[in-house]
Amino acid sequence: MSTNHLLEINQYGQSIWMDNLTRDIIQSGELKDMIENQGISGITSNPAIFEKAIAGNAIYDADIEAGVRAGLPTYKIYESLVFADIRNACDILRPVFEASNRLDGYVSIEVPPTIAQDTEATINEARRYFQEIGRENLMIKIPGTEPGLPAVEQVIAEGMNVNITLLFSVDSYINTAWAYIRGLEKRLAEGKDISRIASVASFFLSRIDSNIDSKIDAKLKKGVDDIAVEAKLTDVKGKVAIANAKIAYQEYKKIIESDRWKALAAKGATVQRLLWASTSTKDPNYNDVMYIEELIGRDTVNTVPPATIKACADHCNVGDRLETDVDKAYTLIENLKDPDINIDLDAVMDELLVEGIDKFIQPFQSLMNSLEEKIKVLSPV
Repeated sequence: MSTNHLLEINQYGQSIWMDNLTRDIIQSGELKDMIENQGISGITSNPAIFEKAIAGNAIYDADIEAGVRAGLPTYKIYESLVFADIRNACDILRPVFEASNRLDGYVSIEVPPTIAQDTEATINEARRYFQEIGRENLMIKIPGTEPGLPAVEQVIAEGMNVNITLLFSVDSYINTAWAYIRGLEKRLAEGKDISRIASVASFFLSRIDSNIDSKIDAKLKKGVDDIAVEAKLTDVKGKVAIANAKIAYQEYKKIIESDRWKALAAKGATVQRLLWASTSTKDPNYNDVMYIEELIGRDTVNTVPPATIKACADHCNVGDRLETDVDKAYTLIENLKDPDINIDLDAVMDELLVEGIDKFIQPFQSLMNSLEEKIKVLSPV
């Protein structure tokens, strides 16, 4: 029997979560099997995932019809479908949650992407989601936008688990980590327990390389006279996301060595783990599991789509690499400022954040539209 390399990763202190959730895998028992036999210890979801899961899938029709008969608006029907899937996934993962002492076993659900820039709306929806879904191992996903971070702080202070998503720059990660710390400090100041709260900071990968690679390709297409300059440009391709992530991890290490964090840890606080997201390789010329292999390390999570899970189980070369070639990572990022390369990484990160929110708003609205069409079909005449 061939080795499942996913099972080796946990030895290095990293958890593997799956970036996918559908009712099919819940009802078929596939999700339970992946948890029990393939090393999957958590689930992340987003509006794009639910659009794929629900649109055109008859498995949801009975519940949609029930919502129509109950006179529910489209948005409430959507929530009834998604909340049911999230609750069931939480229940299936509950044994992992308990066996890992609340480290793993979480299911993430995102607040509506349309409110990513509204602090108060984000806080209110997070409260409502946490209460209505009613599972201890639920994580509320909040985008790491400027208005999102005060919401993170407040939601943590109120005792909810939070997955801060759409982080691209190292600075945005640092700001996220301190928002978590401030939330815990606020809760502790109110005399409340901080030992039962979990958080991850979702740091996106492949989208960074796709963006920068396209800029490099545009420069190369224009033509480069100097072979040395061409080599500089080519050498950057496919490497920035991993370098950026390795630097973020070094910042994580500094933060957990701070006096403020140590004071919270002494009261039972759990570290906010870096979670590697957007880990499917977009360029077929690259190693299809590079965003897993190169970032295995302690106190991290990698959330992986199904196709990449299968690829990694089959041929991941597992090793503790998160802190290898760190000096090269800093050099690579610094070299982006070289006039011959001339890529403004801050501008790229800002662009990716705006795109990232839009990539969740579009499928969310598309799902609402397809649900409305299905409701018309299923509504009694």
